[in-house]
Amino acid sequence: MTAPSSLLDLDDVEALLNADIDGTLRFAALGGAQIRATQAAVHEDALSRLHGMQPRSVVLVSGDGCASRAAELIEAAVGSRIGVPVVGSVGTPPWVGPLDVVVVAGDDAGDPRLVESVDSALRRGAEVVVVAPDEGPLRAAGAGRAMALPPRIAVPDHHRLLRYLAAFLAVLVAVEAERTTKVIPDLDRLADAVDAEAMRDHPSNEIFHNPAKALAVRMQGRRVVLTGDTRMSAVVARHGSETLLRVGAGVSAATDLPGAVSGALRFPVAAGVGAGYDPFFHDEELDGPAPAQGVRVLVLALEADRQLVERRIASLSDADVVVADDTEATAGLPVPGPEVAGPPGTRNELEQMAILVGRLEMSAAYLRLIGGN
Repeated sequence: MTAPSSLLDLDDVEALLNADIDGTLRFAALGGAQIRATQAAVHEDALSRLHGMQPRSVVLVSGDGCASRAAELIEAAVGSRIGVPVVGSVGTPPWVGPLDVVVVAGDDAGDPRLVESVDSALRRGAEVVVVAPDEGPLRAAGAGRAMALPPRIAVPDHHRLLRYLAAFLAVLVAVEAERTTKVIPDLDRLADAVDAEAMRDHPSNEIFHNPAKALAVRMQGRRVVLTGDTRMSAVVARHGSETLLRVGAGVSAATDLPGAVSGALRFPVAAGVGAGYDPFFHDEELDGPAPAQGVRVLVLALEADRQLVERRIASLSDADVVVADDTEATAGLPVPGPEVAGPPGTRNELEQMAILVGRLEMSAAYLRLIGGN
């Protein structure tokens, strides 16, 4: 097995593809395909029993990892903006009954908590949707009574956030189609937006025309804090930090924006690196400690909030705002039209967050291939 090399050039396409023996880049680019697979299941009437139901509540019971992050993202994005209450939970609440929809999502078909949640919801007469592998104890608990949205595309579990997001959105559209059109994007349109980002992040695009490569360069060799200015973007920041760790690309902190600003100000400003400093030849016993690297704060934000966020981080010496419409990194590339992903400024909040999820996952893949931090 060839170890990732810190000498790998991000603009050397052939070297990148040869180094990606684990398919890290390919897995990171499959977010749109996972969304389309969920939409295909919906077209096959996987959720037909929910159409027009208008339930008392939709309860999202999630396992650990991406399922939990997707539930948090849904609650933050649409929980207070549609006609049905959306409730996140670690299990089926005792008040659930025939008027409720319970969505049980997770990666482990043998998780006792998820199995008990399915069984409990069915016994109480609720409509149940299982977003998990159709196997093992979970399959037995559903026993033909629960609706199923099993995974159709195999990816590592840290690349499944967009699949869970699409499944939760599909359930909400099924039960509240008329009231969700202005808040929840069509899944085909959402997949188009994510695929368009994957095209911009393709290895053949150079750093200055590739948002994911540009982001990887900003993180390489630095102590990084990922944050967001809203609850939605903070959830995506935590997912990005977890993905960096899971793929072996690096270790970063994730927190809310006030915590990131106050914490970063306590670190000393990065010491200047002299012209004669070369990390390859530097010997700490002879030359003393290497020049310190400061903390770099990357703030995920909505396009409309960019200027406001820039003012909020003005006190930081090393901070960047990351938005879905990264015009600097995509200069010279074709801009997707409305029929693909919507021009910048017309994407809704969930589309922008999905784009940033895809970019962070691709950045983690690139960072791993060039040696991480």
